[in-house]
Parts: sequence; C-alpha cells; structure tokens
Amino acid sequence: MRCFTVLGPAGAGKTTLVNRLAGFQAVGERFETRDGLGIVSFAFMDEPWCAIDCPGDIETLPQARAALLASDAAVIVVSPDPETAVLTAPFFRAVEASGTPCLVFVNRIDDARARLRDVVARLQDYCGHPIVLRQIPIRDDEQVVGAVDLVSERAWRYQEGGPSALVEVPKSVVAREHEARAELLENLSEFDDWLLEEIVEDREPATGALYAVCCRALTENRANPALIGSALHGAGVVRLMKLLRHEAPAVDGLRQRLAGGSGVGEAGPMAVTFHAQYRKHLGKEKILRALVEGVSVGSSLAGGNLGALVEAGTGKPASPLPTGGIALALKSDHLAVSRLLFADRSDDPPAWARSPKPMFVRRLAPENDRDQAKLSLALARIAEDDPGLTVSQEGATGALVVHLQGPMHLRRVLGMLAEEFGVKASDHAPDGVWRETISRPAGIHHRHRKQTGGAGQFADVKLTVRPNPRGSGFSFDETVKGGAVPRNYIPSVEAGARDALVSGPLGFSVVDIGVTLTDGQYHAVDSSDFAFRAAGRAAVVEALAEGAPMLLQPIHEAAIHAPSLYTGALVAMISSLKGRVLGFEPNPDARGWDLLRARVPAGALEELGQALRSATQGIGWFESTFDHYEEVYGRDADRIVAMHSGVRGDRQAAR
Repeated sequence: MRCFTVLGPAGAGKTTLVNRLAGFQAVGERFETRDGLGIVSFAFMDEPWCAIDCPGDIETLPQARAALLASDAAVIVVSPDPETAVLTAPFFRAVEASGTPCLVFVNRIDDARARLRDVVARLQDYCGHPIVLRQIPIRDDEQVVGAVDLVSERAWRYQEGGPSALVEVPKSVVAREHEARAELLENLSEFDDWLLEEIVEDREPATGALYAVCCRALTENRANPALIGSALHGAGVVRLMKLLRHEAPAVDGLRQRLAGGSGVGEAGPMAVTFHAQYRKHLGKEKILRALVEGVSVGSSLAGGNLGALVEAGTGKPASPLPTGGIALALKSDHLAVSRLLFADRSDDPPAWARSPKPMFVRRLAPENDRDQAKLSLALARIAEDDPGLTVSQEGATGALVVHLQGPMHLRRVLGMLAEEFGVKASDHAPDGVWRETISRPAGIHHRHRKQTGGAGQFADVKLTVRPNPRGSGFSFDETVKGGAVPRNYIPSVEAGARDALVSGPLGFSVVDIGVTLTDGQYHAVDSSDFAFRAAGRAAVVEALAEGAPMLLQPIHEAAIHAPSLYTGALVAMISSLKGRVLGFEPNPDARGWDLLRARVPAGALEELGQALRSATQGIGWFESTFDHYEEVYGRDADRIVAMHSGVRGDRQAAR
C-alpha cells in the first residue's frame, strides 16, 4: 500500500479532494481523529492507496509533521488566488524540512481569475525546490474548461463528474503551450545531463524518456510538479492519481529516508506510529504504518508484542499488515506516538517531526477540587499522544500549566478532558513570574526566644543583607568570631534565610541577594537548629523590608518566525509591547521566512502570541527563553503589586 499526505491552508479544498479520490474505489470508511486528521483507504487501478487528510488549521501543524513520518509523498492543495499564497508557507516549510517528495495541486481552477504563472510565482516565494508546471489551463471566455499536459502535449476538456475528454490542443493556447513546455524542459534539464544535451542540440526529447526524467525529479525530491483541477467537479483528479502512481516513490523510499538516507547496509524502521488518541472504555489507539512485511498481532515491535490491529474506519481485524499498510494498534501500551519502531526498540523521530515550543500558556484548575489528582493524570495521558502539548507546574502555586498551540487547541484539550476523562476544568492566565530584590543593604539584629514550659528556644543573630549583581542569585557567608554562633548552627541560619526568600515584602520570590552572618549568641540548653533557623528567617524578613524592595520583571529573548512579507509590521508590534528588537535576517532553513530576535517582558508573551497570529494571518510563531530580570518602577510596579495582592486575597478567600 502506498500513502500520501494532503496538506494546505483551510478552505483550499483538501477534504473535497480526498473524498473525490476515495470515490475511485472506496476500501474503508473515512476515519477521523478528534483534531480532524482524516485517513481514507481506496484503490486506484487495482492498487491500494491511503490518503492522510491534515486539517488546515495552523494549530494542528504538529500532527501534520507527524503524519509525514508515514508518507511516501505529500500533496499541497492551494487556491488559484496568488494573494493567498503566503498561507501555504508553513506547509511548504514542513514538507521541505522532512525531505518528503511533494507535488502541488492548484484546486478550484475553474474559479481562477489570475494567471496560473502568477500563482506559481507567488508560491515559489515560499518553496525552496523549483515548482515545475506540468499543465496549463484551456480557457473559454475566461472560464477554465480543460488543461494541456506539457509532457505529452495532449489536451483534455473537463466533464462534470466524469473523466475528461481528450481533444485537440486549441489554437488559442498553442503559443502558450510551447512557451510553458520550454520552461518545463529548461527546469528539468538542471537535473538531467541527457535532457540538457537534447535541448542544446535542439532535438525534441522522446515523451517516454521525458516522463522518466520527471519521475526521477520527484522521487529524488529535486522539483515539485504542479497540476491543476477542481476537486469539487472531479476535474484533474485522475491525472493527479496517475502522476502519483507513476512518479511518487514507494514505501522503500520512506524507510530509507527515515534511516538517514545512507542507503546500502542501513536498516530502516519496521513501522512508525504517527498519531494516537485516548478513547473512553477503549484506552489508547495508535495509528501505525508498517514499512516491512510481517507486522501482525503478536509481532515483536519496540521491545514488546503487538496487541490487536484493526482497520481505521471499519474496525475489522487487519493482521498481518501488508507492506505500507495502516491500522489502529490497540492493547499495545508499550508503543509511543511519533516513534520509529524496530523489533527491540523505538527511536525518536527526526528533528523535523518535532514541534516547536508551544507559545500559548494557560493554567488549568478542576471545577471540583476533588478532581485535582484526576486532572493531573488525564493531562499526562493526553500529553503523551499530543506532540503540540506540554504540561508543567507553576512554581509558586503548584498549579497545572498547559503549553498549547493556540485557543482552538485549548478547546480540544478541555473537550477531551470532559468527554474522555470526565474532568471539567477551567482555564486562567498563568501568574506572572515576577520577582523582587532590594536596592540597598540592611543590617539586622534579631533574637528568637520562646519559653513553652519545657526546654525553651533561643537564638540570637546579627546579619547584613545586601543586593547582589543581577543574575548572580543568592549567596551566604559568615564572619563570626570566637564561637558566638557554634559552627553546627550556621547552616540552620542559612536555611532560615532561604526560607525568607519564598515571599518578600511585595509578595514575590526574592532573588539576587547576599546574606552575611556577622555575630550572634546561643544558649547551652535552649539553642537548637530549629531556633537558629527561625531566627535567620525572621532576620532576613526584617532586612528585606528595610532594604528598599523593588520589583523585577523577567525578560525573555524571543525568536520569531514569520514570512518576510510581515517583518516590517512585527518591528512596530514589538515596540508596542515594550520589547526591543535585536535584529532580523532571512531564515536560512526556510525560503521566504525571516527570523526576528527580540527581548520581550514575560508578562507580554501571551499578548505577543495573539498579536503575532493576528499580524501574520495565523502563520507566525515564536520560541522564547528566559534572559534576565529587569527593574520595574513607578505606576507599573504599583499596579502589578496591587493586582497580585488582590489575586492572593481571592485565593485565600476561596480556600
């Protein structure tokens, strides 16, 4: 069985195309996952095929990357409007990073108003491989009614719902056909010396030999052929399948690609898993593609035995799988998602199949407090199967924090929690990761004394607290002389000082201070580790209040990925968020993209994600890492402290 993935922006007509392809000879019903990934099996000219239909929502791009692990080829479906070409940029980028042979299908060609060459030129802005036009349209009063194949130089007229009719090449397109064919031969001659010689010698290349050159160009991922048609009306669909049948590589090419492309002597994986989801009462179901013969129930795979294998859609048993076959693996908990599977192990996927860091962050809380542990377990299970989701805990509160691809991704996660795990949860903006420090040194003398009827508590300490250089963290030393504080109690004073840093006078964690124990006293009977720890904590608390506390905000360095078309607008956007642009340059790994680096306050990261998606039609994304802390003064500091105090009060009241 051969398999290809269909990608493209929302509204391009991907699902319509896949459904039309399935109409040739449906083998199974359409299987669709919760996030919209569809799998359709069908036969074409008595050969088994499978199409993976990826949603056009940019938030599901991690699932599309994973699907390419199981794809012999990719079909990018595009609109005939050159103004929407930028929306294809993420899909070209993902496919090119994976090395998957790719062809372009310009859909809804019957509605085209722009010239096809202009559409291809705009698409080429975001594609590193040459897009080679294999057909040109036949127009009748500006309406596209057919196409001319540039290799065979034959023309077809579209017929509603049926196969196109072979016709003579209209005189009105002969000149354009000769021009487009010359461009095709020139592009292909860059990959084939024989064809270059034929052109130089002004000889007409044989059609069969020319098809062989086209096949090699696609199989070796040297060029992307472009076809035209209308999936809704069935126009150009047969030609698309014939190109895939004759020119797209088979499963051996995928296995070699996943093995690193080293060729002779390199054994690739036996299978891949590229999607999984949890189903209530059924557990996990993983979508698996066999890359070799013999994968069946009980087979040793990834160090364990395969459980049930069923057809996606029909649920019928599917064991053994044919080479290239796709099935749902059930009762196989040892299998992880997006993995390369060998008999005795599973390996990480290539770097291109991994998702960028999510940029949408929310804090989740169960509506029923008794479901806290259940929520944590459910999120862990969902994250195992969702390459675009990570889960962490908020440092100060221990609350569960999810890192997602965007708002729609959040809705899917909340829906899965409720429907599959029975946990209703609400989402909130995460607490700001503010910190505080002091701006001047303070000296404190504190005596801790308690008498409770038995042994008392006594500890006396003198210490100084000073601001440390930014980023140096906490430090502790002592200059005690003469045994005023016994050596065995000094670590307790340090522990008490660290305790005081959990929450400072402004209500935030304290950073970048140094504490020096200079003197003190002890009692032979009443002193203890506990007493000196309490004294150290209380002394530092007093010192922090006297040391002119000031608020610090974390500054992150963000690497922003966006098409070059939007870079100018992003500079102004960063400035509006009180960030600072460090510079930008063309992305060396993605044609038509810029990489913009900026420093942005952590409190503005959520707004940055929203503004970036809005400014780039949902295409841009960023990755950020903590860089340093920076002082916040005046009204901004007062507002943040007041807001934080209000949040703490609300939580205490809720408890």
